[in-house]
Amino acid sequence: MPENAEFADAPMGYALVVLRHRGRVLMVYERERECWELPGGGIEPGETPRQAAVRELWEETGQQLRAGELRFVGHTRTALGASGRVLYGGVFAASTDRPRAFAPNSEVSAVHWRADGEPLPGGGPVQTVDEYIVGLCTE
Repeated sequence: MPENAEFADAPMGYALVVLRHRGRVLMVYERERECWELPGGGIEPGETPRQAAVRELWEETGQQLRAGELRFVGHTRTALGASGRVLYGGVFAASTDRPRAFAPNSEVSAVHWRADGEPLPGGGPVQTVDEYIVGLCTE
């Protein structure tokens, strides 16, 4: 489906970024959920999934990319707990040769450039679906 697809059963609600540097993938430790996951988050009113991906990557990690540097990979469909609420998300991939320093913020306490299967600092859990998405996003 095209990047700007609309779904009859639920809205596009979030964007995720698989950002690579020298074969490693950037993961964030999300404070509230207490787990490692891909950078990303909600789409604001009037924002495209691609714009949300750029913004969320910057807000969560300090990494700056232009929208054109992102490659659209596909959509995800997420069921949110017992409520039965569903959201779709856009998944984008990119590489960087200029990673920026990270400063902890209200949402993310740490970042790590992770090699395949490598344990993450602090031993926190990794979102299983995010690991699956990384596996689908080849360089």
